[in-house]
Amino acid sequence: MRRRDETGDPASHMSRPRFSLRHGARAGRRLTRRRILGGLAALMAVVLVGGALAIYAKYRSVWDGINRVDVSADLGGKRPPVDPKALNILVIGSDSRSGVNGRIGGGADGQVAGARSDTIMVLHVAPGAHQIAVMSIPRDSVAPILSCAPEDGTSGQTAQPASDVEQINATFAYGGPGCLWKTIEQTTGIHINDFVELTFIGFEKVIDALHGVEVCLPAAVHDPVSHLNLTSGRHHIDGKVALAFWRTREDIGEGDDPQRIQRDQFLMASLLQGIEHSGLLKSPSTILRVIDTVTGHGYLTTDTGLTQDRMLQLTEYLRGISTKSVQFVTVPWTTYLGTAEWIDSAETPSYGNAAWVQWVQPQANDLFKAISTDTKLPKATKTKVKPVKPASVAVKVLNGTTTFDLGATTATDLTSRGFDVVGAAADATRSDYRDTVIQYRTATQLPAAQTLAALFSHVRLQLDPGLKNATLHLILGSTFTGLKAASGNAGISNLAKTTGGIRGNANICSDKAAFAGPDGS
Repeated sequence: MRRRDETGDPASHMSRPRFSLRHGARAGRRLTRRRILGGLAALMAVVLVGGALAIYAKYRSVWDGINRVDVSADLGGKRPPVDPKALNILVIGSDSRSGVNGRIGGGADGQVAGARSDTIMVLHVAPGAHQIAVMSIPRDSVAPILSCAPEDGTSGQTAQPASDVEQINATFAYGGPGCLWKTIEQTTGIHINDFVELTFIGFEKVIDALHGVEVCLPAAVHDPVSHLNLTSGRHHIDGKVALAFWRTREDIGEGDDPQRIQRDQFLMASLLQGIEHSGLLKSPSTILRVIDTVTGHGYLTTDTGLTQDRMLQLTEYLRGISTKSVQFVTVPWTTYLGTAEWIDSAETPSYGNAAWVQWVQPQANDLFKAISTDTKLPKATKTKVKPVKPASVAVKVLNGTTTFDLGATTATDLTSRGFDVVGAAADATRSDYRDTVIQYRTATQLPAAQTLAALFSHVRLQLDPGLKNATLHLILGSTFTGLKAASGNAGISNLAKTTGGIRGNANICSDKAAFAGPDGS
């Protein structure tokens, strides 16, 4: 089987880049650092579906302008159960450089061949609860390599052992939307009903058709790459500037995709607020203008199963839902570490991609279950976790930042709190951790990890069977400023609060963390 590599050159399927937990390094390539303007996807799924799609039945020419892909070959096996009370739409942002997309995306047609899903979202519509959840999946998440049929110009991919992984947006590049759909269903347990795929060529026109959007910056941004030049404070921007805002990544804050997702969510919230306040989607002329921008020029692709009836049903589900009932959340993640054998070593592994991330468990699975069953996350009081005395918690402290002596001072503080600090504090193999990470070896150690986690803000728990013993590994991140007093969890009331996301009615000027750098500034 032959396939394109990420720049379009033929490459043997068996030489494709992946990482094997069993065999260490493999020859590979980094996927392009150019990113999709992901907000267009969420924009069309959350905004257009909510008001414009209701008139598709009347305007047949618009309906015929939508591209369609048959993904049935990838969905023939065992799938997660259908939730009859909700719809889950996979929203894909494609970074295709075909046609004028190359001019907008920074790569002429043919120079960067193929397409990657640089924005991946699951739009969960729960009509009974009058709620919408938009769950973002970081494009750099590692995922298993599943068998996928050729579709939409791709040559498909062959299943690999469970120990092999690939970047999740590569599943789209290698196997098309059906492969990404299948991968998400198999890894999250969420039944997907349909997909919507968009390129970024229509972004400027869509924003302009909606009369712009307001953004709020905590500090001035002057990015020579995206050409975004804005002073601090609020700005009502048009499509061209909004395009630059979406493209900006490297020169803001951490420079990574998860932090850009945070900025995307604030812009989406702002867009929804503007539409709600202005009543734009009550205007037939505005609706037609936005629809024509996307569908009339081939910017929108769906699966063949997304019928007019399904779109009208979705529109009915969304009727009357307010911005405060829309939640934007991100799958809990942490830096991808591969195996744990090198944690105690002075050597940094030579494999993988420094930008890769992995989902934090059990928090990620809790989120997936809440969405797949249309229920709230369980309160902490419902989990059967026995109290653990600090003296029974063995922990090794690793400094994952550039702050001098942070590990040693934290180890001293933990000792004073009664924890069993094992050995002297040391530097982690990398110094670019943002959130603090607590690694534990087995599920029986979760109570100990939770006891330790109670002393930290911005902390992620990570199950890592590769750890050598029962000692917890505490890797300090740049957001850590000191231990806090231990306190009980009063319970989880909603997805956004639990996962660090926001609601659609969020104050758009409360987005400072989405722009903060490694030192928190």
